[in-house]
Amino acid sequence: MIFRTGPVRATATNRSRKELICASLNGRRHPARPDQGDRAIPRSTRESRDRPRAAADPDEGERLSASATAGTLLGNPSFRDFQQQLAAAGVRVFDPAPLLMQRKAAGNNAPQFLEADTHWRPEAMEFVAQQLAASLNLPPAEGARAPQVSRTEITGRGDIARMLKLPEEQQTYPAQKVNIWQVTMGDNLWRPSRDADVLLLGDSFANIFSLAALGWGESAGLAEHLSDALGGRPLDAILRNSDAAFATREMLANELARGRDRLAGKKLLIWQFAARELAFGNWKLLDLKLGTPAPARFFTLAAGETVEVTGTVEAVGSVPRPGSVPYQDHITAVHLTEMAIPGRAESESLQSIVYLWSMRDNVWTPAARLRPGERITLRLRPWAEVAPQYEQINRSEIDDPELQLEEPVWGEYVK
Repeated sequence: MIFRTGPVRATATNRSRKELICASLNGRRHPARPDQGDRAIPRSTRESRDRPRAAADPDEGERLSASATAGTLLGNPSFRDFQQQLAAAGVRVFDPAPLLMQRKAAGNNAPQFLEADTHWRPEAMEFVAQQLAASLNLPPAEGARAPQVSRTEITGRGDIARMLKLPEEQQTYPAQKVNIWQVTMGDNLWRPSRDADVLLLGDSFANIFSLAALGWGESAGLAEHLSDALGGRPLDAILRNSDAAFATREMLANELARGRDRLAGKKLLIWQFAARELAFGNWKLLDLKLGTPAPARFFTLAAGETVEVTGTVEAVGSVPRPGSVPYQDHITAVHLTEMAIPGRAESESLQSIVYLWSMRDNVWTPAARLRPGERITLRLRPWAEVAPQYEQINRSEIDDPELQLEEPVWGEYVK
């Protein structure tokens, strides 16, 4: 991860350096209060209870090269130079891999990753959040409240197993049970705060125990546990599965371009991404420039408003084939034109950008088969009302930068 401290401003010159910030992971849990239930369980006890047993071959399933030496890291020889260049630019980099290797060795070579999934185990993720919190060494946040943390057992089948499309009764890759530690604030699940002075950009490694659609529980991911490790400090978060080299930057850039200053009041920006993105990611340059809100050209809805419309499909975002990606759910954008809305004259030539479910549980929805020219009827509601639930789901936009700046709405097929 990468991070930069100090006021974060959106300017055209931020594009190459200040726009992106990564973070680290090294910390200790603040003392438990006796009234916090599972919180009062000592960290060492919680970890030992959750620690997986070592396999007969300790590195079985976690060694990526048959020629690699056990206990050593496989790394690109240019990585050190990359870190030095970022440091010279004032960007701090934290690589949790050495810490995870130390943790693995200290735990009798217990695995740090899920058995049939490309992501880390919950206790490895928590450890990294702890290490990051200590590395950041932030002063206490004013008004911060310590969250509650409670243990929940989750049974899941990993993304690798799902992509193999094996029969349900197969036992080659059986479902795996893990313990997650769910973070709550009072009676509510932990949620990011846009008013926080720390912004986290993250991918599926941040989402894996946070987004229920991934199958490993919710409200127990990297953002939640980083907030917890920072003493309950509020965090803002923009998370998206896949395409970590650009997806969350693009989301932030689009929001700024619409005149919404998501960086206002931010003192620290943390950018978490999988190291593989350095080799395979799309590192396109994006301007983080604060724009001026443009007059609405597209049909939008007021808070709490819903409307039934019929329109013509002008364009559709791409949709992955079921089983071809590690995620079971997907949302696509649809450019809807020639919209007929009760109470509106058709001469108004209304249009809208609509987000629709295109894949659920690895099954295409009708939206996945939409083609330009089709007439469809949808029930629309403001995207802002569902964004807290759906923003993190893998999504495809219309391949048109102008359309990506329009305010979207959420749509559902009218049965």
